[in-house]
Amino acid sequence: MTSLAIAARDALLIVRPGTAWSVEAHLEGKNAESIAVDPADPARLYAGTEGNGLWRSTDAGRSWEPAGTGIPYSAITAVAVARSASRRAGVVFAGTEPSTLSRSGDGGESWQELTALLALPSSSRWSFPPKPYTHHVRWIETDPNIEGRLYVAIEAGALVRSDDEGKTWQDRVPGGPIDTHTAATHRLAKGRVYSAAGDGYFESFDGGESWSRMMDGLQHRYLVGVAVDPADPDTVVVSAAAGPSVAYRPGNAQAYVYRKGAGEPFRLAVDGLPDARGTVASRLATVADEPNVFYAANNHGLFRSEDGGRSWQALAIAWPAGVFGQGTAALAAFNE
Repeated sequence: MTSLAIAARDALLIVRPGTAWSVEAHLEGKNAESIAVDPADPARLYAGTEGNGLWRSTDAGRSWEPAGTGIPYSAITAVAVARSASRRAGVVFAGTEPSTLSRSGDGGESWQELTALLALPSSSRWSFPPKPYTHHVRWIETDPNIEGRLYVAIEAGALVRSDDEGKTWQDRVPGGPIDTHTAATHRLAKGRVYSAAGDGYFESFDGGESWSRMMDGLQHRYLVGVAVDPADPDTVVVSAAAGPSVAYRPGNAQAYVYRKGAGEPFRLAVDGLPDARGTVASRLATVADEPNVFYAANNHGLFRSEDGGRSWQALAIAWPAGVFGQGTAALAAFNE
């Protein structure tokens, strides 16, 4: 059965199925920001926090401990795990604010900074608009089809690629996304990359060598989340808003969900979701062995779609009071 982890900023929530859904709150007050699951060992989870470092669990989120040392900053804005053919635990990558990327080959015990990232020519132009003198790693996407390949999104400035676990890099290519918030790859579509960005929705079919900006049907063009049907690389769900001012804060939010299939434009897919007004941009997730199933988390709770993102149903969960007061920052699904 699928369990889920939600970074709700005030706490990291672990949601488990059973005769009824249960929820556990962890890392209270530590500003959970990012989540990753080891694909080789789904009981091994990692959670990045805003100012309180990286945390890890080896028992499917029931207990947590600080990860090892070597990450240069305590604001862990992105984390990802790549399956490794030669190691029991996957290779872990952690991104920070200010932008750095670190690698661990021993399950988070020790870390090495991948300094070549900051030598990219575009790095002098990276700048996060609310904090113009800094920027951060917003997303890390490991490639399920090519060992050693990863994509790293800098907010704001570039989506870049490495083919050797971060030793060397290919810089942003002309026409590629500048402000990627979430990226995705697919085990059934080698070379295909999906980007939900502040500057729109993009896809690449050649591993990021070139990009297409695909906006047909999107009435709201500030993209936050993206997820792809595990069984069909052409079925894509995104969350969107008119701009950042209405994407993240519950008090003035107004966000939507769209889906598209093969050869189709995006269409609104909000049946069963709360009204857009007052709803932050949903964080989206899938799990490999649930075809056609999508999960969405926002400040109203957790929602599940069983029909490829066309319609949604709220999961009946007794949430801790006020836990979504600051919205949601990340969602991950895993099987125990």
